Amino acid sequence: MSKIRVGIYGAAGYTAGELMRLLVHHPNAEVVCAQSESQVGKKVTEIHTDLIGDTNLVFSAHLDYQNLDVLFLCKGHGESRVFLAGNPAPDSVKIIDLSNDFRLKADADGFVYGLPELNGPAIPKATMIANPGCFATCIQVGLLPAAQAGIIQSEIHTTGITGSTGAGQSLSPTSHFSWRNQNMSLYKAFTHQHLDEIGESLTQLAGKSHVVNFIPFRGNFTRGIIATSYFDTDASEAEAYALYEAFYKDQPFTHVTNRNPDLKMVVNTNKAVVYLKKEGNKLLAISMIDNLLKGASGQAVQNMNLIFGLEETAGLNLKPTGF
Repeated sequence: MSKIRVGIYGAAGYTAGELMRLLVHHPNAEVVCAQSESQVGKKVTEIHTDLIGDTNLVFSAHLDYQNLDVLFLCKGHGESRVFLAGNPAPDSVKIIDLSNDFRLKADADGFVYGLPELNGPAIPKATMIANPGCFATCIQVGLLPAAQAGIIQSEIHTTGITGSTGAGQSLSPTSHFSWRNQNMSLYKAFTHQHLDEIGESLTQLAGKSHVVNFIPFRGNFTRGIIATSYFDTDASEAEAYALYEAFYKDQPFTHVTNRNPDLKMVVNTNKAVVYLKKEGNKLLAISMIDNLLKGASGQAVQNMNLIFGLEETAGLNLKPTGF
């Protein structure tokens, strides 16, 4: 079987760098085009310096659909829709968008929401995938089984902390090392942009809407997300564990544990880990992912594998950093 020819639009940023780190060692794929207006003519290894010895690619200004089987869109939010409007893709090229342009049903325009734990049967039939947001992925894996089982009996209260890479590669006051180190701050309380996609997914499974009160924090670390969600329920802890384990039994990357988890269990992997604890009438779900992998590029490769009928874990058997 010939390798899948991959193009990356907006190839100089964090998520694109993660994609290339995964794809240069993928057994069934090859990056043939790395597009970036800002870095045209430079070697990819001048920007993604850790790829030295892994690729000889040079950043290009343009893409040629004739040489591609799949295109990953890694530009900022709002830019994917503009690009595709001016450069419509032929049916022969699959599109996987890592922005938020097509995640909501009202904006989808033929895109399938690419959370395998939710839409696994639909993804292999799709030609265009809207890759979920990082906070959305982490929070949803902690809530989907409960929504499907109908055991959520109150508003949901969620707190999440994300690493600095979640803010992207462009410099800003809140991503500057001197500000971020030994510091934390809250942002977008109750209004985070990922709330709408979380709400749509819960409604898809539950058949009714749920209120999610989300308080996100900027963490003083580079990678990873920890989310804590709790809600009222009559279900026991044992019943909840049985529901979650059944829901995820065929999911290769989402793991239910009875051990209070830490971020080093998931950082540098495509894993999601979920832990449950019942206190009184409230069920607490702790979920964790690497924001750049399961929350972005790793999940995008997982979706590519599903679309092309490959082993879902191909190129994604990654080692966590235990120390």
